Amino acid sequence: MDAALTRPLGARVSDLRVDALNDADRDELVGLLARVGVVVVPGQHHTDDSAFTRFLHSLGPMMFTVGETPVPDHPDLNVISNIGRATPPRSSFHVDTSYVARPPVYTALRAVDVPRCGGQTLFSDQYAAYDTLPTELRRSLTGCQVTHVVTGLDLGDDAETTARHPLFLRHPISARTALYLSTPQRCVAVDGMTPDESAAIVTHLYEHSTRETNLLRHQWAAGDVVIWDNRCVMHRADHSGVVGDRVMHRGMVAGPW
Repeated sequence: MDAALTRPLGARVSDLRVDALNDADRDELVGLLARVGVVVVPGQHHTDDSAFTRFLHSLGPMMFTVGETPVPDHPDLNVISNIGRATPPRSSFHVDTSYVARPPVYTALRAVDVPRCGGQTLFSDQYAAYDTLPTELRRSLTGCQVTHVVTGLDLGDDAETTARHPLFLRHPISARTALYLSTPQRCVAVDGMTPDESAAIVTHLYEHSTRETNLLRHQWAAGDVVIWDNRCVMHRADHSGVVGDRVMHRGMVAGPW
C-alpha cells in the first residue's frame, strides 16, 4: 500500500480500491489507521454505495446511529447533507456515538457532492494531545473515566444514551495512548470531580486537543473517500463559507475496543 504521510497526522493512499478488501490489504489498512489516525483515498470515482459498504464490511460489522437519515437501499449508511437547509449544519469536534459502551472504531465518508468552495473536514491528533499534556496533569488524570451522554438525537426508551470511557485510551494495535474526548456537551462527568471541576477540565483538554497546530484540514475533491480511527482522532465539519451542495454518505464499523 503506497501511503504518503500528511501533517500533522494522516496519510494519502493512492493504490487502494474502495471495495471488498483481501486479508492483506485489510490488515495493512488497519495498521496504518492505528498509526496515523486518518487515511484519505482519492480518485474513487468508481465507488458506489454498494462498494463502499463492502469496503466497510471488510473491516468489521457495521453499526448505525439511531436517529440519522439512512441512504435509500443502503440502511447501514447515513446521509450528511446541506441541501434544503435554511441555515448551515452545526459541527463541533467529537467522536462518533461515544455514548454507547462500544462506539464505532472506524468512521468513513464518501464524497457524493463536493461544494465549489468550503466544506472541509478537520481532524485532531489525540495521540499528540496526550503526549503534550504537562506531566503533573497527566499524572493526576491517570485512571479517570469520563461519562459520555447523547445530545441532539431522539433515540427512544430502549436505546443506549450514556456510557463511561477511559480519558486516556491505550490503542490495542499501536499501543500508544490517546486523549479520548468528545464535544464537551457530551462529556458530563469525570471520576472524582464535581460538575464544575469536570466541566473545567474537559473544556481545557478539548481546547488543548483542537489547537490549530494539532489539526489536519481535509479539502474534499470528487472521488474522495476518507476513513479514520475514532480511538485516536476527533473530527468536525467546517460548514462556514460553503458554496454549493455538500453531500456525504457515512458508514461506521463497530468494535471491539
